[in-house]
Amino acid sequence: MRRPVLLVIAHGSRDPRHAATVHDLVRRVRSLRPGLRVETGFLDFNIPSVKGVLESLDAEGVRDVVALPLLLTRAFHAKSDIPAVLAEAPPRLRIRQAEVLGPSPLLLSALEHRLYEAGLTPADKSSTGVVLASAGSSDPEAIAVIAEIAREWRHTGWCAVRPAFASAALPRTEQAVRELRDLGCARVAVAPYVLAPGFLPDRIARGAAGADVLADVLGAAPEVARVLLERYDAARVPVLAAVGA
Repeated sequence: MRRPVLLVIAHGSRDPRHAATVHDLVRRVRSLRPGLRVETGFLDFNIPSVKGVLESLDAEGVRDVVALPLLLTRAFHAKSDIPAVLAEAPPRLRIRQAEVLGPSPLLLSALEHRLYEAGLTPADKSSTGVVLASAGSSDPEAIAVIAEIAREWRHTGWCAVRPAFASAALPRTEQAVRELRDLGCARVAVAPYVLAPGFLPDRIARGAAGADVLADVLGAAPEVARVLLERYDAARVPVLAAVGA
């Protein structure tokens, strides 16, 4: 029996860098799992739409799909928007929504690799304070997850780790940078906990003006691609069981 198609669902953005980064990530996923069909759909702003991809798959005769939210936390899009779109899919499709990407130890590894790419070394950890800068959310569960990730990451050897948010919650990136300065960290680094460039990541970058190091977004990091496949594998088992595989 064929493996379910992996449908990566991205938010979409008016910023062309967003879609380009999503497509780069999907290409990396394909390279890690040859033979797995991976499609991309966007909730807004970009094409193809999720609805359009699902209709095309149905017309081709595809029956099993794992829909994977390209999100780092379970906030509004994962709880509401995506289930609503999937509920309108052609009825012959069997769809299972995978879990969001975070939290995951692989994502922490990706964050550290981005910081090293930006100029830090493992020897710098004990003297460096890090701002874990996320997009932000009005969902308390999502905010709590970011705070917990910051606490866990601190235990891997950094001088300190503070969460920050580009919208909907406090502190902002620039506030967290000042707090780490006040703590006496020898250097301050900002690690964007976001997947692709866009309006809010640009706000994070502006807030990092007082930091010593600003890492790149997670993007198509190999660790991110591996998390996608982990979430796919966890979701595909019930799909196959349901059809007697």
